[in-house]
Amino acid sequence: MKKPDDHILVIFGASGDLTFRKLVPAIFDLYMQDLLPGHFAMLGVSRSEMSDEAFRNKMKEGIQRFAKFNNSGDDKINNFCKILYYQAIDTSAEEDYAKVKSRLEELDGPCNTCGNYTYYLSAPPSLYTVIPGFLAAHDLNKSESNWRRIIIEKPFGTDLKSALELNKYLLQYFDEEQIFRIDHYLGKETVQNILVTRFANSIYEPLWNSNFIHHVEITAAENLGVGSRGGYYDPAGAMRDMVQNHLMQLLALVAMEPPTVIDAGAIRNEKIKVFQSLRPFTEADFYKNVIRGQYTSAHVQGKQTKGYREETGVNPDSRTETYVAMKFFVDNWRWGGVPFYIRTGKALPTTVSEIVIHFKPTPHKLFVENLDFCNDGNVLVLRIQPDEGILLKTGMKIPGAGFQVKNVNMDFHYKDLQETYVPSAYERLLLDCMQGDATLYTRGDGVEEAWKFVDPVIQYWHDNPDTPLYGYPAGTWGPDMADNLIDGDNLTWRYPCKNLADDGIYCEL
Repeated sequence: MKKPDDHILVIFGASGDLTFRKLVPAIFDLYMQDLLPGHFAMLGVSRSEMSDEAFRNKMKEGIQRFAKFNNSGDDKINNFCKILYYQAIDTSAEEDYAKVKSRLEELDGPCNTCGNYTYYLSAPPSLYTVIPGFLAAHDLNKSESNWRRIIIEKPFGTDLKSALELNKYLLQYFDEEQIFRIDHYLGKETVQNILVTRFANSIYEPLWNSNFIHHVEITAAENLGVGSRGGYYDPAGAMRDMVQNHLMQLLALVAMEPPTVIDAGAIRNEKIKVFQSLRPFTEADFYKNVIRGQYTSAHVQGKQTKGYREETGVNPDSRTETYVAMKFFVDNWRWGGVPFYIRTGKALPTTVSEIVIHFKPTPHKLFVENLDFCNDGNVLVLRIQPDEGILLKTGMKIPGAGFQVKNVNMDFHYKDLQETYVPSAYERLLLDCMQGDATLYTRGDGVEEAWKFVDPVIQYWHDNPDTPLYGYPAGTWGPDMADNLIDGDNLTWRYPCKNLADDGIYCEL
């Protein structure tokens, strides 16, 4: 693999939890695989006063706790930490960015990094419209002879209006090709494998359309409540936190047309077409095809758990949704008439993310005594986490007299790949940005199109506070009303377990 160009990675918000738990451990894992540039440095920038040595000691602890190569020994970790530096500034003060510029110029010479910089905004969203402008004020955004890139963490706006304003703001100082909007879901190997499963296998792609697929469901469930994050979560809710970004990106990968080539432009163009094909919700849909819920207190695994309104930082009268289930359609030639179902929620029975393709049953039910099998059809499960892999449910004859048929599993698990290293999401995404590859990053118009679909729902809830908000006991699969979304006799959501091949039971309770 070609190494990235020599450069300095500048992380704003470097004293925070994301840098400690995810970013620096991921960079260390790249270092251990010899994937970093030949000349590389990382400059942490934050408000906290800290010396280079204190910053290195803190990051060393993060590496020892969270890096995949955390057992590499002190010598390796100490050598890596020598390329870590720290600069304290007031990130809301323009004049302090002169310190960043001066420090980068100091590092450029001995580190031989050629004036190439990547800025990672691991900072509060309120600074997304501050830091880029202050970098530009000190000529740190563009250069004739080298490159500058900027990585923006989610949330990318809180509604369509703010997303449009943020895009407009960023484009004043950085070109679209310089902006990398990160969604860590897209860095997961199993998410990328959706493209390979579809486009590298001739047994799937010919069936990937309305002629053979009955419906598609996408689930992103968490078994924990909001915990100490109530102050952040309450103004956001499940629609902003999960649907607008993670689930919409998964939808695009499932529904997109084959790109002409595997590169950032071609793939992102096809994803945009999916968003543009989404059928807008009508007022009737807001009641019938969008279900929102909020978890309530319950006994789970013998313990009493808090309801959402009892969590720290949550308004006791909050109507914020912790669960969303939706039914909608992609109105194009490939998917006309195929319902898509997505659901996400907190305090559900297990933590799992997966895509389920439900194929149509055979047109003539020969084995009528096997009603359960005939009704189910074949099912393809693309498991994103945990127990990553692919599961195909198919009908097989039970040995003996007659034609008794039952569903059996044909499954592949990533854990079965011996001596295969699966990189973390941030590891893959950071390396891609270093190489200038934006394939797994979200383009500005893609963010806007996703918001155009989601924003009317949020606005309707805001304008109609009496819209039903269903309670569901923590540890269950959400409001009963969500079961009514699925079209078809006796069809329900798949109830997954943490083990890919198990389903249909509340296995975590």
